[in-house]
Amino acid sequence: MLLDDNLLDGVTAKAKENERLRMNYNLHESLDAKAQRLFNALEPGTLLPIHRHKDTAETYLVVRGSLDVIYYNEKGEPLQTFHLDPKKGNYGIHIAKGQWHTLEVLESGTVIFEVKDGPYIPFKPEDVITL
Repeated sequence: MLLDDNLLDGVTAKAKENERLRMNYNLHESLDAKAQRLFNALEPGTLLPIHRHKDTAETYLVVRGSLDVIYYNEKGEPLQTFHLDPKKGNYGIHIAKGQWHTLEVLESGTVIFEVKDGPYIPFKPEDVITL
């Protein structure tokens, strides 16, 4: 499978049509796969709750566009913001297991390549902070 502009353009078009303003393109064969590898097309305004992954670290590489990744403490207070923009030499971030985080998409057409250990586990209430 070739990973090219046609693939990313298609996933981006679906993200723009989706009410959540994001769309995954999974490269892993099932949600039970030991490695979750996916493109995530994200549009400004998409809402990703402050969350953590207690059982896995997570890595984002920005393929195109830009976003901020924000780290929080357990009280929901922001700790640090990382601006990711490959045009500025900031290509990605490795988020440690258990780190509270979210992201803010800054540019239409943003796509990240995301990797974390599987299987896929939906957020549990104790792994989401609602402000």
